[in-house]
Amino acid sequence: MANYITQNFLPVKVHIKEHPAWFHRFDVLWTPTALILDAGGVERFRSEGYLPRPEFRAQLAMGLARVDFMYKKFAEADRRYDEIIREHSNTSIVPEAIYWKWVSRYKNTNDHTVLGEAAKELKQHRDSLWAKKASIWAA
Repeated sequence: MANYITQNFLPVKVHIKEHPAWFHRFDVLWTPTALILDAGGVERFRSEGYLPRPEFRAQLAMGLARVDFMYKKFAEADRRYDEIIREHSNTSIVPEAIYWKWVSRYKNTNDHTVLGEAAKELKQHRDSLWAKKASIWAA
């Protein structure tokens, strides 16, 4: 995990008692909180509270995908979300990754019919919030 973090992020560990202004700046109310900021220092993804290692690793990957999505690198975001689905299939992040994979694909191609694929793929996660959000696209 340490290699993944150092290869993909510039990790900064902040202790609340030593840097309270940072906690205030980012509205951190609970620890641990992992923030993924873009190159301009804008928060793009947040994970609050302890997570087991596999879930935390999946959250980090979601953060990278979100940065790509926010920079309108939709093909790269699509690839990252697909990778999350494959590599983190036993985590709770999968329904969200499925949803955003198809939204990224739509944004990349401007083909609205791909959104129906999100609804189909999310049927296996029908109780998830993400399946409910995609239900509008069901045929």
